[in-house]
Amino acid sequence: MSDTSPRPNAAPNTGRSARTPWLVALAAAWIITPIVLGFTLLTQVGPASDWLRAHPDIAVATCIALLAFTTGFGLLPPYVQSIIAGWAFGATMGTAAVLVGLLGGATIGFFVARALSGDALMRLIAANPRAKAIHHALVEAKQQRTFLLILLLRLPPNSPFALFNLAMGAARVRFGPMIAATAIGMLPRTAFLCSAAAAAAATGAHDIQDLVRRQSWSWLIVGVASFIAALFIIRAIAVRALRAAGLG
Repeated sequence: MSDTSPRPNAAPNTGRSARTPWLVALAAAWIITPIVLGFTLLTQVGPASDWLRAHPDIAVATCIALLAFTTGFGLLPPYVQSIIAGWAFGATMGTAAVLVGLLGGATIGFFVARALSGDALMRLIAANPRAKAIHHALVEAKQQRTFLLILLLRLPPNSPFALFNLAMGAARVRFGPMIAATAIGMLPRTAFLCSAAAAAAATGAHDIQDLVRRQSWSWLIVGVASFIAALFIIRAIAVRALRAAGLG
């Protein structure tokens, strides 16, 4: 006669698992840490770009490796490193380097999240009908639809890069559509930031603080307003598309 009694260490079939607290802690860390360290690094745009220019043989490779590591492990946000790359390398090379680094970071974050989360997120999804429907649309639908939905989630400029990697890895989203959608979805904001940083560096400013001192406040206000307007346009397009897909 077989033993059908539950194992003492088995997790109950509920919305929580033993790894749920760790998943929540990791999510909190990948939200807070990039914000804090991002603002800190933003004050070091000048020294960082100077170092990259002083080491041309390894500058691009170093930038890509650091970006992949720091974004993959949720330490820094992409926007600060996009500014540094654009400041040091110019719009075209900066955009290319950042995109390669971001794909590396997305890969690292995706598989780290998948390994650490276990079934924690899947249990939470199973306990929530709306989350279960969204997960079905992302994971169990055709790859073309998965690609489109992830692309739309990557487009908004306020979409947290590391947190999204965590969500996709823990939710068992297909890697192929995820990485392809990341490349295309991150391109607009990356190109914009690198181009803006390259234009700022062309003024002769050493860093952002120097740029503010050299330029009039009207120039700064127009630049900030244009940046915010562009971000809102991208966000509006993405939100409208998400609503049309039933995820808004």
